[in-house]
Amino acid sequence: MLLWGLRGLFVLLMAAVAFSIVGGEPGAGSVGARYSVVTMVATIGVALVLIGIDLFMPRKSLAALSGAFLGLLVGMVAAYGVGLIVQMLVDASYPSIKDSGSAINILTAVKLMLGIVCCYLTISFVLQTKDDIRFVIPYVEFAKQSRGTRPLILDTSVIIDGRVADICETRIIDSPLIIPRFVLQELQTVADSSDKLKRNRGRRGLDMLNKLQTNDKVEIKISDTRLPSVEEAGDVDQKLVALAKKIDGRIVTNDYNLNKIAQLRGVDVININDLANALKPVVLPGETIVVKIIKPGEEMGQGVGYLEDGTMIVAENSRERINEEVSLIVTSVLQASAGRMIFGRPEGPPPAPRRPARRIPTA
Repeated sequence: MLLWGLRGLFVLLMAAVAFSIVGGEPGAGSVGARYSVVTMVATIGVALVLIGIDLFMPRKSLAALSGAFLGLLVGMVAAYGVGLIVQMLVDASYPSIKDSGSAINILTAVKLMLGIVCCYLTISFVLQTKDDIRFVIPYVEFAKQSRGTRPLILDTSVIIDGRVADICETRIIDSPLIIPRFVLQELQTVADSSDKLKRNRGRRGLDMLNKLQTNDKVEIKISDTRLPSVEEAGDVDQKLVALAKKIDGRIVTNDYNLNKIAQLRGVDVININDLANALKPVVLPGETIVVKIIKPGEEMGQGVGYLEDGTMIVAENSRERINEEVSLIVTSVLQASAGRMIFGRPEGPPPAPRRPARRIPTA
């Protein structure tokens, strides 16, 4: 909107300068009177051509106020330099022009028009430049500083997971939670899927979203902002990364692929799975734990159980004690990418190995 206002003001200023040339000196013999229509049409045509060229330039973004001020400053400096060059060329080529009042008016109007062109081009260039201040001020790059807490952008997977709603109940989150419109659309698409499993996951996500919106312990915002860099991105993951870079936010997800993509793009990510692993109780070798054996393990004599937080326990010499609670001594802890595994053996001396039964030869 600001760019269109700038373009309209540019056309008006060009027309005003052309009108000053046309009406500079009354009389049928003046240059402005003889070429009034040609001057007005040519001036407005030049303005429209410049606007047309500007429209086909690649669009980028920058803070409008600071960009307009910087562009105006650079344009005025460039216009002053161009005006000096034009004045020196005219003085060298036509020394007698100082004695003609109409020629001086035309020269002044031309310099003014060149100044308007320079200011327009510089302001338009800066307004369509995103963060490349290095091109305006060489070898200087400003780091973006955000005020207050950085917003948290929720992914579809973390909304469906639902643990973020429980985390919000603890009042540990003091940043606003942002749910982009395209995430809501993806969630609605999953909820309307013909696959029963996907449909149930989508409906669970909508229920979790309703739970978040009714929670007064956290601030929820539905983002309807349409940014060119975000709209041009392909899938939802790319849009999340682009939005996070634009508003200097952090992505909350439990998607492994999105986590890696965001890290490669320099976006901070909060992974719910990593947070859950960090909050699991620390178990050291030699400690005693009690676990219920659920199923047999892969190796001979092993039984498998689980703690309340889902940590897998592999118990030696416990295959025969399924559905029983066993007191184990922790022997080792393995941290894998899929989670944490704890190995242990029952308390007390290990059972004596069974001897194979002797076969009695028959006569």
